[in-house]
Amino acid sequence: MSTFPSMQGLLNHSSSLNASSFRAARFCIARKFSSTAAREKQRVVILGSGWGGYGLLRGIDKKRYDVVVISPTTYFNFTPLLASTAVGTLEFRTAIEPVRRYVPAAVYYQAWCDNIDFSRKTLTCMPATRPITREASDPTKVDDPNYRASANIPFTARYDKLIIAVGAYSQTFNIPGVKEHAYFLKDVKDARRIRSRILECFEQANQPVISDVERRNLLNFCVVGGGPTGVEFAAELHDLLQTDVRTHYPDLARFTNITLYDVADSILSSFDQSLVKYTEKMFSREGVHILTNHHVERVEAGKLFIREKGEVPFGLLVWSTGLAPNPLVSAMSGVKKNPKTQSVITNDQLNVIMQETNEPNPDVWAIGDAATFEEAPLPATAQVASQKAHYMITKLNTLAKDKDHCEPFEFHNQGSLAYIGNWNAIYDRSSTLPEGEKDKFMSKETGRVAWLLWRSAYFTMTLSWRNKILVPTYWFLNWMFGRDMTRF
Repeated sequence: MSTFPSMQGLLNHSSSLNASSFRAARFCIARKFSSTAAREKQRVVILGSGWGGYGLLRGIDKKRYDVVVISPTTYFNFTPLLASTAVGTLEFRTAIEPVRRYVPAAVYYQAWCDNIDFSRKTLTCMPATRPITREASDPTKVDDPNYRASANIPFTARYDKLIIAVGAYSQTFNIPGVKEHAYFLKDVKDARRIRSRILECFEQANQPVISDVERRNLLNFCVVGGGPTGVEFAAELHDLLQTDVRTHYPDLARFTNITLYDVADSILSSFDQSLVKYTEKMFSREGVHILTNHHVERVEAGKLFIREKGEVPFGLLVWSTGLAPNPLVSAMSGVKKNPKTQSVITNDQLNVIMQETNEPNPDVWAIGDAATFEEAPLPATAQVASQKAHYMITKLNTLAKDKDHCEPFEFHNQGSLAYIGNWNAIYDRSSTLPEGEKDKFMSKETGRVAWLLWRSAYFTMTLSWRNKILVPTYWFLNWMFGRDMTRF
């Protein structure tokens, strides 16, 4: 039943109303029931649920916008904790946040966006779920190629405003065998596969029928890529080998080996050279081998072929060599792209630049790893994506109030952190300071102080209160009782 009074009711009681009250009531009724007063909410579609997309979803005013999220994953990956989950320091659910936390205020579809029609403002999407067939209840059909290839039904979604935050994929440089035989570390599913493979290597090496040479090959762990992800994974793996592996597999610990390969002259190219040398010194002391200026030519099952070294057998190969464009970005036409990275070029307000007119599209923005600036591009990091998401929150919420928002995006570098093992880390924000302040307190830190910064930063950045409780709880439990070495 409507809560608004009827006109007849007001007329019956008009004698008790003074003239001004009656005019005010009549104006209110006219506004409520006017055919032109009601304004349909604009539909904002967010493509992706990473640092950019999920960050925007959290803050956008869902009462003023009809918000739709389209992403092939139902969760947000807290990527800084993936290396810890891959070795059992943390459990997998501590590194993810569910997108459906914001449903029904926002609508979510688990799907890939395959095409964007900018002129019609429509998206062509394909469900990212398994096709609904009779075989769906038969687990033996899951890996059947005919079953998996059965067509899903695409659907079309319209938008008034679009934010492209689809992220990027792992770069393989088209090296043969990488996709088939290497493990990546960009998603919690990757972390699960790596953790299972590590434990499988030890169980295989523990069999009484294999030789010591085979054991050494199985327990040779290779990491390709000397950026923060590769370095942190090598450090976390080293901690696992030096603690729980020595307890659970005492006879196998002497066969283990970790080698970090990089094509560049040094690892951690974005960090100050003094911190790089400190990391190299720490790794050398802990037995983690660093081989720079090494080029991978191809990968086969259990074999890594390096130009400078030849054939290198391995039990696990983790590949972390940078980013490749998302397939949607690669297939996208009509927009300007960076010729080297193929990222979408935006202006300083993050609007996509259209190729034909060389003008920004007022209703389409791109953030995160999928986007870049034509001049002075920023690094493809979680910090940049997160700040762009916060900028878009302010922009869209301001526009929803019929106000202008013309301030350009400005990136504020808060420094870089990397864990290097054995309760040590490095912290660098010297590149953000003037020349005379680069060596001041808290511009560059190493060791335990940086480790405390590293842990406190991840704790405060963890989004939900659930994970703010779970993360330190698992840190404490694993410190007290060790990691869970069960493979299932």
